[in-house]
Amino acid sequence: MIWLIPTLMACAEPPEALPSRVQTLPFYDSAEFTPHWVAPEELPADFHRIPAFSLTDQHGETVTQTEMDGQLTVVNFFFASCTGICPRLSESMKRVDETLPPEGVLLLSHSVTPQTDTPEVLAEFAKNKGLNSERWHLLTGEQQVIYSLGRSAYFVEEDLGEEKDLTEFLHTENIVLIDEERHIRGIYNGLNTTSVDQLIADANTLLVASGGE
Repeated sequence: MIWLIPTLMACAEPPEALPSRVQTLPFYDSAEFTPHWVAPEELPADFHRIPAFSLTDQHGETVTQTEMDGQLTVVNFFFASCTGICPRLSESMKRVDETLPPEGVLLLSHSVTPQTDTPEVLAEFAKNKGLNSERWHLLTGEQQVIYSLGRSAYFVEEDLGEEKDLTEFLHTENIVLIDEERHIRGIYNGLNTTSVDQLIADANTLLVASGGE
């Protein structure tokens, strides 16, 4: 299980009271999640970024990587019929949505069973769970695209160093924080309250650094 928080743990206070651990966050570029403590302007031009993609959300609208540009993105993977970790994971994402400022933040939840999670199914799921935020996209599309994003772009799986075929099931409790330039800035256990609190604090750190509230 991955639960990488790049610096010291903070106490489990309410998210609105949890202070940032640091004034800036590291960058990550691999599944090992080795932190790179550099200023944004010092990053190499070819430093890892979330690549181009095209998926469809619960409204039947196309969502691409350009939606991420210029705002923070909080990312997870789930499927609508899941009765295991997914309900708790969705509640954590819902708390992130309800806690972070209304501007400058995007949420992307990728279905790992896109063959059954059609836009209509995802829309019903959102309705039943009360996930009504306009900035929260439940995504479906080609399984190969979604699995490649999860394993090779967001590095969400915990089996570090183990090569997996794209047909092997992708299932993870991890939530990833992406900055306005599509760089990975943190990974968090979506089933752990303190870890989600820290995600919220780190997102606020990035918002302040980018000039947001």
